Amino acid sequence: MDTDKNAKPSFETALARLEAIVDAMEQGDVPLADLLAKYEEGTKLLKVCETRLKDAELKIEKLKKQKDGGAGFESFEPARSE
Repeated sequence: MDTDKNAKPSFETALARLEAIVDAMEQGDVPLADLLAKYEEGTKLLKVCETRLKDAELKIEKLKKQKDGGAGFESFEPARSE
């Protein structure tokens, strides 16, 4: 069934898989061919996560607009950990 394969995972699922890929890559015992495949998968998962976060940000802005009844939006600045 191709629909399951093409379905985008939830943010939580994509993030968990991305973290697993990073952990495996950091261990350094992954063959080059697998490393490239994991990198490609990780890149796709990162895009899924970024899209899901952007969608959530837009939804929050829309809900805030509806709540306030005004036309202005407040900028959403996520906290960055360094």
